[in-house]
Amino acid sequence: MTGRRGGRPLVPAYLSTGGVARPSRPHLERLTVLTRDGTPLPAGLPAAELALLELLSGGALTVVEAAALLRLPFSAVRVLAADLVDRDLVQARAPIPPAERFDPDLLKRVADGLRALKHQ
Repeated sequence: MTGRRGGRPLVPAYLSTGGVARPSRPHLERLTVLTRDGTPLPAGLPAAELALLELLSGGALTVVEAAALLRLPFSAVRVLAADLVDRDLVQARAPIPPAERFDPDLLKRVADGLRALKHQ
């Protein structure tokens, strides 16, 4: 992913995926968390996959964070990550869903209960 003047990459993104356009695991989302364990790397991995594995050696990243750091489109990194998950070199965890909104009625009852305890 060597850059040149103008900020465009020297190698087109589709070549970094070996020409594959769709990931084998369509459930990978922007906020899917990727982690790497200590599995030894097999020989002959493409440069883009090695770059992604190197990023993940520092800790967990979301797919979109990895795309930004690799300066590749999200769609290309999805393909790379799916291939690494298929080879058991990377684990993918679904994003943590946003917490449900609080129940105002429950908060009111807790506040009333605390006030009642205070006045005892």
